[in-house]
Amino acid sequence: VRERCHIRLVEALERGVQGWPLPPPPRSHPEVPVKEPDSADSIIDQAYSLFMADRGSFTQNLNATVELIVPHRMSLTENPFEQHEKWLLRRLDLVAERILFSTCTSWLAQALDEQVPDTERWWLAFTLLDGLCIKHHGQSVHQGYHLLESIALAQRPGTWHTQPESGPHQMTWDPQAAIPRTSLVADKDGSISARHLLKRLEEGGEDRRLLLIEWIRLLLERKELFVPLKISSIVLRRASDPSQRVAAALVGCLARLMEVDGEVGRQMLVRLDERGEEQVERALADVLTRLFRRIEWDAVPYLERMLQSEDENILAAASATVGDLRFLDEDLFAETLRVLVDHEVAIVRRNLVPHLREYIRMFPDDHRGVLSTLWVDGDEVVATRLRELLMRLEEVDPTSFSMLLHRLKGESPAALERLWSVLIIRKAERVEGWKAYLEEGAEAPAVTPPKQENRGPSSNMEVELPSLANALSKLDGEE
Repeated sequence: VRERCHIRLVEALERGVQGWPLPPPPRSHPEVPVKEPDSADSIIDQAYSLFMADRGSFTQNLNATVELIVPHRMSLTENPFEQHEKWLLRRLDLVAERILFSTCTSWLAQALDEQVPDTERWWLAFTLLDGLCIKHHGQSVHQGYHLLESIALAQRPGTWHTQPESGPHQMTWDPQAAIPRTSLVADKDGSISARHLLKRLEEGGEDRRLLLIEWIRLLLERKELFVPLKISSIVLRRASDPSQRVAAALVGCLARLMEVDGEVGRQMLVRLDERGEEQVERALADVLTRLFRRIEWDAVPYLERMLQSEDENILAAASATVGDLRFLDEDLFAETLRVLVDHEVAIVRRNLVPHLREYIRMFPDDHRGVLSTLWVDGDEVVATRLRELLMRLEEVDPTSFSMLLHRLKGESPAALERLWSVLIIRKAERVEGWKAYLEEGAEAPAVTPPKQENRGPSSNMEVELPSLANALSKLDGEE
């Protein structure tokens, strides 16, 4: 493990020094002048020598890594140490990566110490962090972002940058105590260093740019760092990234960006939509529901265009979003359903069924014939999803159900027979009543009761008080 760490350390440092010159340290002692490194090679030699000499930290980081990643079941075997060794030797790169990130965290903590900052450790930590962040998953995302945030705030990593508000759900809560609220404040020099690291990722390969998008996704939760790190200019540039994967990953930040900076979010949406690439269009279709909640009517043109797509994945995501139209215009929602029930792609018709409950609530008479058209369609998946809704409709709104029966009788007697075969399993006697209603002109077995006005609690009390008085008088007589 130690030999593998040596190899990975040198490789990371060689990648990190390519960003020369390095940004100045955010913290320095006023009485100790900052001494910049002579060359890039001197940083590599110093970091390697320090890592070789500090065997205690290596052992501590190795033990901590073993405790974190080795499964607990390994300790229940007959030879736990041998099992640990076999398991670790198959994952040397993973172990080495965690150890090097722990080493970088330790060096950065010394460099950002408020009392005695170690400026020499700053060059080593920043170079090593730059060289380690080469993947868009794993430690590069979570630990790497934590170190980036620490640099931007000029605070030691491992400290809580914010404090949750206490409440009555906590045992130590004191309602009379005045707890000062802590807020994030970006450091001027730290922001410069953080922007330098973000620029290095932006100028790197596809994996580095994908890692940058993952960091931006996390930075959007820190509104205080949005402006100091100039995230708006980064996302606008990456919206025109030559890689489809990077642009598609950026779409995942779109909804949150609309909340942080609506103008930048709309500009990015336009640029991403103009690309017209399949992978980006699919990503936009996936976040369309969240866009409806933020830009409302401005999202309707995107939905209409996606419903005209020839890609089944885009059609599936867009048709599942049709239900959001009901919050804007109920008639537009109903007309869209009426058009889509005749769509040639089966997945579109299947995705409409979850929206029918709200549609029936808004339009009980279903004069557009959405329910009958889907039931006559004959698709087994549509029929399976629609059965429970129709049986529930027969229970709560028999009048609307009778209208549906008349439509089915006129459009497709075979579809009506399929409905009887479903309903007879649960309510055989009701089926006979409905058949007599349709064929013989008998009375309907049930009708929807008219809605009763709520007369308020005072009228209810007028009805209940006499019965309550009678009960009390009986009790007095028995006593």
